[in-house]
Amino acid sequence: MSAKTPRQFFKPLAIGAPEPFRDLPVRLERMIHFVPPHLDKVRAKVPETAAKVDVILANLEDAIPSDAKEAARAGALEMAKSVDFKSTGTGFWARVNCLNSPWFLDDVTELVTKAGDTLDVIMLPKVEGPWDIHYADQFVAQLEAKAGVKRPIMFHAILETAQGVALVEEIAQASPRMQGISLGPADLAANRAMKTTRVGGGHPMYRVIEDAVEGRERQAYQQDLWHYTFAKMVDACVAAGIKPFYGPFGDISDHAACEQQFRNAFLMGCAGAWSLHPNQIDIAKRVFSPDPAEVKFALRILEVMPDGSGVAMLDGKMQDDATWKQAKVIVDLAKQVAAKDPDMAKAYGL
Repeated sequence: MSAKTPRQFFKPLAIGAPEPFRDLPVRLERMIHFVPPHLDKVRAKVPETAAKVDVILANLEDAIPSDAKEAARAGALEMAKSVDFKSTGTGFWARVNCLNSPWFLDDVTELVTKAGDTLDVIMLPKVEGPWDIHYADQFVAQLEAKAGVKRPIMFHAILETAQGVALVEEIAQASPRMQGISLGPADLAANRAMKTTRVGGGHPMYRVIEDAVEGRERQAYQQDLWHYTFAKMVDACVAAGIKPFYGPFGDISDHAACEQQFRNAFLMGCAGAWSLHPNQIDIAKRVFSPDPAEVKFALRILEVMPDGSGVAMLDGKMQDDATWKQAKVIVDLAKQVAAKDPDMAKAYGL
């Protein structure tokens, strides 16, 4: 049998480990803000940054030089000790090095045993299949039990290989620790031998052109070469009851393109995206918060259809149980945003 039976799925994997969550904790996660914890100047700004973002992530993997891995790990532990994330309602995550690296065991061991009650999520890079999640799941349960961690630490997988894409449904359902999955376009492009150096977004060479019309130049339209993979990931996450995230947009100077990519992800169902630079924080906050006009209309739908049944007309548009569900998604998200952002609460009328 390749999967756990329903009765076994939510059992702790080690004696003394905390009971797994039955449902995802309700958290606002519009942006996962990456911090290189080996840099003292950047780490010193974390308390101030934490008040502005939904998630702070201590990055131990890509972009951290090999000779700075231990310093980054120590910096992550210092952040866990010195920053009061709970007072701002900010999640604290860490991206560890990949499972086949020489740093993975020490990354996870030290994070769980020394910061387990502060750490919300471990981000696992280059997940190839459910076996990677199963291994990490058992290992973390043993460490939680040893350290007396009171609540389970969750997993967030990054989709960065063709094999991971092929098995994304199995990855999404591999453990009750699964919080979500992000698209990792740079490593995935390299793994597929794609001919691009861009990190996320469309590509000017990936396009469609209109049919030939005599006497005029044919129009061309740039396309998103990640659309298939991204949509497959979103469906896998939704089916498993976990959250899909876009991941990184590498051109930190192109605010307009970043905003459009984030907006596409939001419309397709994503909870958030990565922010690699402070200038992407406000973009993610703006995009992944529902528009006030949409919220006010959704509130009207819920008002005229309190129990979600029947049919109603609003502004000449028919509303039924399907649009009631859509409205509830928007209002539920707006309430989470309003709880953290007084200005948005006022804009929403909540």
